[in-house]
Amino acid sequence: QVQLVESGGGLVQAGGSLRLSCAVSRAYYAMGWFRQAPGKEREFIAAIRWSGNSLYYADSVKGRFTISRDNAKNTGYLQINSLKPDDTALYYCATTDSGRGWPRGPYTYWGQGTQVTVSS
Repeated sequence: QVQLVESGGGLVQAGGSLRLSCAVSRAYYAMGWFRQAPGKEREFIAAIRWSGNSLYYADSVKGRFTISRDNAKNTGYLQINSLKPDDTALYYCATTDSGRGWPRGPYTYWGQGTQVTVSS
């Protein structure tokens, strides 16, 4: 079993930045970040592996989102720059212990999410 806790969300003006964190109780094969806005489907953002530096980004977020991790802290990060009102959503992190679904899933363990709200 894996416990994940997201943090770092908040209310930010358009053009600002946020760094979301995902604290994980143990190592994993891959971590993914997702978001879901009210009335919309869950959207994949990016993924990163525990070992090495393999990264994957959805085309829609390339250039503004940066995924990273600090394995010594068992923590993953999602840096979001130039925030837009359309970025408003509940952001989730998730992990998998298998490489079968790299990079988009399936993911086994999920956090409860951290809210990002961007004002215009």
